[in-house]
Amino acid sequence: MASGLLAVLDDVAMIAKLAAASLDDVAAASTRATTKAAGVVIDDTAVTPRYVTGFSPDRELPLVWQIAKGSLRNKLLILMPGFLLLAAVLPQALTPLLMVGGAYLAFEAAEKLAEKLGLHPAHGPAGRATDMAGTDHEARMVEGAIRTDLILSAEILAIALGELGRYTLAMKAAALGVVSLAVTAGVYGFVALLVKMDDLGLRLAATGSGAGQALGRLLVVAMPKLLAILSVLGVAAMAWVGGGIVLHGLEGFGALAAIPHAVHAWAHAAGAAVPAAAGAVAWVAGAVLSGLCGLALGGVIVLLLALGRRAIGTPAAAGH
Repeated sequence: MASGLLAVLDDVAMIAKLAAASLDDVAAASTRATTKAAGVVIDDTAVTPRYVTGFSPDRELPLVWQIAKGSLRNKLLILMPGFLLLAAVLPQALTPLLMVGGAYLAFEAAEKLAEKLGLHPAHGPAGRATDMAGTDHEARMVEGAIRTDLILSAEILAIALGELGRYTLAMKAAALGVVSLAVTAGVYGFVALLVKMDDLGLRLAATGSGAGQALGRLLVVAMPKLLAILSVLGVAAMAWVGGGIVLHGLEGFGALAAIPHAVHAWAHAAGAAVPAAAGAVAWVAGAVLSGLCGLALGGVIVLLLALGRRAIGTPAAAGH
């Protein structure tokens, strides 16, 4: 009897160890996948505040919450099942799909850079806001934000799934679920903080003590600069991640593999030139080269789309 009980306890202990190991694997896989998708996460964080600016302060957080719920539905109910089905039925399609997503990221980065340089007409939520009025204004802005999130979330989960190739389908599902929850909470928690920071600054400036007033004025002045920095980081991260995904995919495309091999060789040579920090220099050089490749690819796509619109007589502002 005692020996039987001990055997059961041993089995329970073994199951607990296996469960703990599985949780560790899920955490490791989720962290790896989220890190790889960091570029899109930054862009998601930079894009979303534009949809809730211009509303009264008491409506900002409810709007962020509605968009966050829509984002989670996008990930858990639409994208995750679709990507898992693809991984189970046609896993060889993942690399081309990732390359398409990488090319889209590169296009977005190049287009935003062209807009900043005045080479491409700006468009997006800020440009459409003046056309909307009435009681459905909030609903239309939330719907637009959720549609944009669907694209960004698809890129995040596709990149994440690409990092989970060696895991079982169940582990992939668990990791993608963790990534979906973590990214949504992180992005929209930070967005909520951002959109209320200027209100906090104004309140501190009006009612705080000497130090509180100084902090409040600093927040009011700093917020536009922080949003501008986030926008720049988002463009750079999209170019880097998009270029890196496409370069990695090209490694299996015969003669085109010479391009990523050359990038790796140049990055390695840059690291070798600074032996004291070879690893860091090689990584930075690789990231910069990937970003430049991404911008070059994105620029070609922007140019081709502009020529296509001109050929069919469609205004550039009619883009996405």
